[in-house]
Amino acid sequence: MGVPDERYSLITAKNQREICLLKGFPCAWGRCSFCDYIEDNSRDGKAMVELNRQVLSRVTGQMGVLEVINSGSCFELPERTLEDIAGIIKQTHIKKLFFESHWMYRNHLEAMRKRMPVPILFKIGVETFDRDFRQKVLNKHADFEGPGEVARYFDSPCLMVGIKGQTKQMIDHDIDCLKKYFQLGTINVYNNNTTSIRRDEALVEWFMKEYSWLLEDPSVEVLYKITDFGVG
Repeated sequence: MGVPDERYSLITAKNQREICLLKGFPCAWGRCSFCDYIEDNSRDGKAMVELNRQVLSRVTGQMGVLEVINSGSCFELPERTLEDIAGIIKQTHIKKLFFESHWMYRNHLEAMRKRMPVPILFKIGVETFDRDFRQKVLNKHADFEGPGEVARYFDSPCLMVGIKGQTKQMIDHDIDCLKKYFQLGTINVYNNNTTSIRRDEALVEWFMKEYSWLLEDPSVEVLYKITDFGVG
């Protein structure tokens, strides 16, 4: 089921918080062309709830902020785990919660906001605001037209850079959208995995040089490795 030590961490740089990687049911979409992360799921609700409780028991509330992630959307976590999250928030006096959700759940965000006892900042895996690349190459199943539409629902987009087929112009546009429409964001530098989507080393090198200033931007977290948040 995984080792809890790999599922809990402290983020002590930007936006300091505790972070928990929990197990959920399979991603409702599960067909993004670049993603093999969805393998970290289960259909055994009882075992998931037990593991998730072990992980959540590590939360101390010391930073007042908690982020909960899983291999999909928060809506795919077991009902009992959602209750446990609400309980640990109250118990440890957490003041703010980060959740992540796919675009398909956009009309369910408000219900989740009402369910949790603290304000939620919702992340979304946008990957890119270039609609053709997002839909036809990455197969995201997220058909929004632009950043303004995303910003009506979500607080913090996650972008991906350094994929073969992506261009500098696409990345320039994505960063511009991030800074213009959102107060927070995450940029994942793509790493090769078991899928056929490949990393563009030259593009990564360009990005890390051209956008080195983002490393000092308190509102943007740049993940060079998928484990940079200390979990996974």
